[in-house]
Amino acid sequence: MEQPALTADPARLATAVRRGERRALAEALNLLDDRRPASRRLAADFLRHLQEGQPGDPGHLIGMTGPPGAGKSTLTAALIAVWRRRGLRVGVLAVDPSSPISGGALLGDRLRMKTSADDDGVFIRSLACRGEFGGLSAEVWPMSLVMLAAFDVAMIETVGVGQREIDISRMCDTTCFVAQPGSGDSVQFLKAGILEVPHVLVVNKEDMGAVARRTLSELGTALGRAHTDGNWEVPVLSASATAGTGIDALADALTRHREVLGAGDRLRARRRRYQAHWILKRLQEEFGSHGVGQLGGEQAVLQQLASRDTSLFEQLESLRQTLLQPGGKHA
Repeated sequence: MEQPALTADPARLATAVRRGERRALAEALNLLDDRRPASRRLAADFLRHLQEGQPGDPGHLIGMTGPPGAGKSTLTAALIAVWRRRGLRVGVLAVDPSSPISGGALLGDRLRMKTSADDDGVFIRSLACRGEFGGLSAEVWPMSLVMLAAFDVAMIETVGVGQREIDISRMCDTTCFVAQPGSGDSVQFLKAGILEVPHVLVVNKEDMGAVARRTLSELGTALGRAHTDGNWEVPVLSASATAGTGIDALADALTRHREVLGAGDRLRARRRRYQAHWILKRLQEEFGSHGVGQLGGEQAVLQQLASRDTSLFEQLESLRQTLLQPGGKHA
């Protein structure tokens, strides 16, 4: 007999997600991807139960970004193998370009990441960026909360950054930039200031030899190693996903950054700040800068949200209703 959908009971769904049940994860992510009003209400209830019932600041949310062709997917697959050997459960949100016809994910990173389909400790979900600037879609942050609740490591892989696309840095605990040897992109990213964003920088394809070493040297010389984010010096590493070299060192560097955040007790405030940025962006999309101005402006909204502990959609809906109530500009 077919089992009833867990989405009918958001509290039960949240409990099953925290246990890492694959069926529950699939249902939860599908629910968050469903924009129908009834699903939005269920999703809000589900996230409230998920966030209220979650002790501490679980997991490690890592953003993997870099230019197209740098080998982010193969590097992610290599990292997954290392983490699994270390006994860690891993969830991946692979953000792909959108199909112009269906709007769905075009490339399907689940096919490009060669991980075992039989491994219950790995869960990979592809989703479309849906044309959003920043290399991410609106659903990524809510979905990342699901991944953090269920896995030790949650990774977001972007479609590939352009010179303005740095939204990943406003969402993840640790941002890793993957550089392509000899492409010239690294110099352009330096000029654009994007390489001030990552906490870890890795030159992939070190098996290319001299050209990879030259890129590594250029980045090591040009990059300001002290990160603006706090007491952290950005490591500039080299690796080869295909040859399997440098992957353990990369995994260690990512773990060290998570430990620095935990030791400084900065992780909760950081995630609140990222959630505030996500809500602000949704308000700007719906109501424009004038609507945000009615709430006191960007900084006032961010400060208000960062001080709250209520769930994601509850905060968003509260501010939406403030703007939609009688007497408001958008009523």
